Amino acid sequence: MTATIVVMGVAGCGKSSLGAAVAEAEGLPLIEGDDFHSDTSRQKMAQGIALTDEDRDGWLTELGRQLQARPAGAVLTCSALKRRYRERLRAAVPGLRFVFIDIGRDDALARVAGRGTGHFFPANLVDSQFATLESPVGEPGVLRVDAQWPLSQSQRHISQWLHGDAAA
Repeated sequence: MTATIVVMGVAGCGKSSLGAAVAEAEGLPLIEGDDFHSDTSRQKMAQGIALTDEDRDGWLTELGRQLQARPAGAVLTCSALKRRYRERLRAAVPGLRFVFIDIGRDDALARVAGRGTGHFFPANLVDSQFATLESPVGEPGVLRVDAQWPLSQSQRHISQWLHGDAAA
């Protein structure tokens, strides 16, 4: 089975951890979306400046290319906060699916604040992520998972969904 999915949500929801778990379970390559931000975008975020649609434009184009380069499937971690961002990725890869990790603001803030100094994304940008988020719930090819679920439970739920288990 070929599967290409985006594990999405606001900062601190657990995209990287869950994306890695799903990629391993499904035998798919993992594409860490943060690795493709421009230096300028990374600097803006490190300074506590939220990215604009213009800042994200080239990033989304590159993520679409990265997915297209893996026709046998892949798992991409990407915030994909707005519907138009998701539509751009869908246009690049027909049949693309999204896993939305749903988390509350306070939990996301606590997780981002707990990352330490090594990460470029500061806690003061969490509110901008929630302000930008357009929930994908109800869009085709979207599965919602709760950020509070244990990682192994979320991964199993996603794998069941990918393999057509109606219980998912």
